[in-house]
Amino acid sequence: MAAIEKRSRNEWQELDKNHHLHPFTDHKQLHEQRSRIITRAEGVYIYDADGNKILDGMSGLWCVNAGYGRQEIIDAATVQMNELPYYNSFFQCSHPPAIELAAMLNELSQPQFNRVFFAGSGSESNDTIVRMVRTYWDLMGQPERHTIISRNNAYHGSTVAAASLGGMKSMHKQSGLPIPGIVHVDQPHWFASDRSLSRDEFGIAAARSIEEKIKEVGPESVAAFIGEPIQGAGGVVVPPDSYWPEVQRICDEYGILLISDEVITGFGRLGEWFGADYFSTRPDFMAFAKGVTSGYLPLGGVFVSDRVADVLIEKGGEFFHGYTYSGHPVSCAVAIANLKLIQRENLVARIKDDIGPYLQSKWHALADHPLVGDTRMVGLMGAFEIVKDKDSLECFDKERRAGTICRDHLLGNGVCMRAVGDTVICAPPFVLSHSEADELIETTWKALDLTQQALSV
Repeated sequence: MAAIEKRSRNEWQELDKNHHLHPFTDHKQLHEQRSRIITRAEGVYIYDADGNKILDGMSGLWCVNAGYGRQEIIDAATVQMNELPYYNSFFQCSHPPAIELAAMLNELSQPQFNRVFFAGSGSESNDTIVRMVRTYWDLMGQPERHTIISRNNAYHGSTVAAASLGGMKSMHKQSGLPIPGIVHVDQPHWFASDRSLSRDEFGIAAARSIEEKIKEVGPESVAAFIGEPIQGAGGVVVPPDSYWPEVQRICDEYGILLISDEVITGFGRLGEWFGADYFSTRPDFMAFAKGVTSGYLPLGGVFVSDRVADVLIEKGGEFFHGYTYSGHPVSCAVAIANLKLIQRENLVARIKDDIGPYLQSKWHALADHPLVGDTRMVGLMGAFEIVKDKDSLECFDKERRAGTICRDHLLGNGVCMRAVGDTVICAPPFVLSHSEADELIETTWKALDLTQQALSV
């Protein structure tokens, strides 16, 4: 017997309008336009209630890396539900799925990581890091080191601490954030700068804004720096090659903790297991979520380096933090099945050596379109900038909503991508085939042509 009743699209939309408040949504606008009802999915495609087939160029929300309909992942959930559907990790208890997954994760990570703390999402993972960073410095006898440096236009989640870490001014304004002890510096977004510096010069300058902030706050007060290897929700901001080596130097020199937010970049998105591997950094923490289960069930967590974990263990005392669903057994079983699938099918290497380069070459060719002022893509994570003038790279007025127009034309022609201002971003599943990549690019060209026509009116 199916748990969900069969209804018409209009019935679903009416129930949705009357009872369901959506995340990151203008609810007045949604009530006027109604939501798109997604009913099923297979491979890299989703299907709506009208039967429209849509290539999911965003992997759900950066997470369905293994693609939809993977039976081995579904079976893992079923087996675990029958055996142990839930138990907690409080009160000195544990269970095999959490233990096995923790060991498996640490085999995939850099040598300094031997322990994992589980959460339910990326937001919870970054909240955990805030608590753990400050607890570490308390135990080290330096309680004044509580300030965490983040970046403007960064996204680290939407809970209070995670949203404070993020640098989204609209979120801060609406919620009275950030909380005390979190400060922000420049992002390494060369295209959004005045472009008077070369990319590498700009990368060094952006990294050194961290050092300037450390000196401003006082080195004795700074606990950590957090950054996404590539900023995702901020518009797939790929830093210049010079940026991360200089960030690592600064963290090492001042002895502050380095946090790599791998919620999007973790588990293969860039053609390496983690963004820290791609950029050759040595973080003290890595937040993860999304791709660890390919989005089939919620799960997040934190890789904790020996530098921190050893202090927590040796100094003792209760760490007053945790979640009901930390290390949920079914989520952990799904994660194990998902990671084994990624390993068995060599999907990370496929991104690095096959589908990644194939899609990248076609993506960069979009720069020939009159509307495209910049393209960037690492692994299967890319963006292009819509501009009014290719020579000056002048952007359209915000009121023209060029990115949203392009996104809507993409969706109307069977491809789902995302607009961040006038930046259009893409992050398809790892199982994307060459022919599906061709479809994605061909539809993007068509959407750009339609966008150009709409903007010229």
